[in-house]
Amino acid sequence: MKILLLNQVFYPDVVATAQYLSDLATELSARGHEVTVVSSRRAYEHPETLYPARETWRGVKILRIFSTRFGKGAKWRRAADFASFLFCCCARLLFLPRHDVVLALTTPPLISFIGAWRAKLWRARFCYWVMDFNPDEAIAAGWLRADSFAARFLERLSRFSLRRADGIIALDRFMRDRIMAKGIAAEKIAVIPPWSQDGDVRYDAAGREAFRKLHQLEGKFVVMYSGNHSPVHPLDTLMQAADKLRSELDVVFCFVGGGSEFQRIKKWAEERGKSEIGNRKSEIVCLPYQPLDQLSASLSAADAHVVVMGDAMLGLVHPCKIYNMLTVAAPVIYIGPETSHVTEILGSLQPQHPWIGVRHGAGDELARQVLSLRRTTAGQGRRPLAEAIARYSAATLLPRLVAVLEKDSAKMTN
Repeated sequence: MKILLLNQVFYPDVVATAQYLSDLATELSARGHEVTVVSSRRAYEHPETLYPARETWRGVKILRIFSTRFGKGAKWRRAADFASFLFCCCARLLFLPRHDVVLALTTPPLISFIGAWRAKLWRARFCYWVMDFNPDEAIAAGWLRADSFAARFLERLSRFSLRRADGIIALDRFMRDRIMAKGIAAEKIAVIPPWSQDGDVRYDAAGREAFRKLHQLEGKFVVMYSGNHSPVHPLDTLMQAADKLRSELDVVFCFVGGGSEFQRIKKWAEERGKSEIGNRKSEIVCLPYQPLDQLSASLSAADAHVVVMGDAMLGLVHPCKIYNMLTVAAPVIYIGPETSHVTEILGSLQPQHPWIGVRHGAGDELARQVLSLRRTTAGQGRRPLAEAIARYSAATLLPRLVAVLEKDSAKMTN
């Protein structure tokens, strides 16, 4: 089959949706499909970096298109960048030959609407991989008023994409329920979580020590938040706990990644450093996204990993970082709603795997639990979570996603 994949980011970008779509594209190509990807020439976190306009990678044809680079400093800047990408995407799709299947993700939000229309005009199958759910997410985050013209307009486009889709991939049961609440039949929706990057991520003892030495973390209890720093994953409670633990010199909070909130975290860390007494080193470390070939080392370096979900974001976004945490068998610190996909996963793990959880705003409680976690895990090695790793591995989940595109109903069970 000829399969078209649409998303703003793709290989060699390192943000999550680029990695997942790259995995899918190479798997489809390996199965003999003719795969074309339309994405942006600009790197997501560093838009000054330009990728080649055309490239063939592992049998996948990549067409990268122009977009502006105003940045994320204001809403209008991000909107302009999205609009320029979408306009150029529409123009590029006009000249593509017919494909049998179109798959759209959700970056930027309207890409699914474009994909649905292109598939309709081609009389092709359309599949919708809902990585985050807009405009509901934007409304929940306070970026859009529910009664605004923009919100109502985007809602109509979203419903068109959902109705037009022959197959919809939701990331968890909460997201499936949100989609069904729009009047979409359950049989159209396959619940397939994102997989761990188990081909690239593993527990790396040597890498752990090298990373900790490089960043002066030896002998410390390292609490790490790694990934996208976004308002939908509010970090204020973690920051409150870090403030409470300033006197604990062996506890280090490490923020790794990027996103719209990363600069705020860096500024907060710098201000803390300036207020330290004497020559004491600040216990906050901020680092950019790590290259994929160094991800095992950075993730293994943590003594506890943090996963955060905003209270209003249940079913709208999915904390996919949990799967790599399980791969490196790290203790987990969860901040978010009492019941979520994360708590269901953690609750299903073998009882001896350590994790703690608090609600947003409970900074004092989180600080106490971090100290307790440090005591209870001191001197313990990592216990491989073989069952969880197998359940959320690419080998398990990727064939189910491929089956949706190939319309193999026998493999689409949730």
